[in-house]
Amino acid sequence: MTFYRNLVLAALVLTLGVVSLGAYVRLSDAGLGCPDWPGCYGRATPHHAAESINAELAVRPDGPVSHAKAWKEMVHRYFAGALGLLILAIAVLSWRNRRETSGGPGLPLLLLGLIVFQALLGMWTVTQLLKPLIVSAHLLGGMATLSLLVWLWLRERSQYNHAYYARVDHLRGAALLGLILVAIQIALGGWVSTNYAALACTDFPLCQGAWVPAMDFEHAFTLHRELGETASGELLSMTSLTAIHWVHRVMALIVTVYLGWLALRLFRTPGYAGIGLAICALLALQISLGIGNVLLSLPLALAVAHNAGAALLLSSLVALNYQVRRR
Repeated sequence: MTFYRNLVLAALVLTLGVVSLGAYVRLSDAGLGCPDWPGCYGRATPHHAAESINAELAVRPDGPVSHAKAWKEMVHRYFAGALGLLILAIAVLSWRNRRETSGGPGLPLLLLGLIVFQALLGMWTVTQLLKPLIVSAHLLGGMATLSLLVWLWLRERSQYNHAYYARVDHLRGAALLGLILVAIQIALGGWVSTNYAALACTDFPLCQGAWVPAMDFEHAFTLHRELGETASGELLSMTSLTAIHWVHRVMALIVTVYLGWLALRLFRTPGYAGIGLAICALLALQISLGIGNVLLSLPLALAVAHNAGAALLLSSLVALNYQVRRR
């Protein structure tokens, strides 16, 4: 089943690319570059939709539609579509060869269901005009897809890889909590991004010159609302955006302390020093990118790298949880 394992690895790499592309589209304000779905003004490419795009530009030259934004959005859709086909192939192969694959077809079929739901979220992202809850759910769906593919690849690879790992039942709970904390932090980071709250605090470590600035938590974390508005339709205030940003920072501190402690435990466990080092390195990278995004006013390259770093950190925690549960 070498072909099957290579297919899973290809899907894993492509998923990381799709997640990063999604961040690039979102951060470059290209999410409505094509205001319909799955095509662009009903066409297969922005090139074929040039007349419609030009007509929109004539009416709203500073609006969300442009040729560059349309291409960004559609390239993301093309890659996401290719990923969907790959996961469909993985699910079919796992079912047809269920006696030869490790663990059966359950996980690939779950992945297939998730990717279908992701397609629906992608459609709703456009048709619901970038509603924060839907955009955040789409981001989390991408991260969940990546996590399941990491687990699937490790599961298939473990049939042929017999590296030594000490029995570490005592670390299972700690590894799971680390994974949960990172997932929560990614959700909070997604909420920052989808609400455009990344620059609500432009200083560090203080926020607006204070450790605890004025904040409005009620409207900040109301889930069912339009972009930039409260649930009642009023403009979302700066104090709400500050609350979103500040909570993400506080959670980053909690994650840093916890993962640092977890990494120390891994360094002392035979066979786990490598993954402990990887977690430390990715954590340091994420901290540096986060601070850099604040102090340098969110340069696009750093912001996209911060999203990709989050995906890699999550993957390392998934890999750790897989290893501590191996028999």
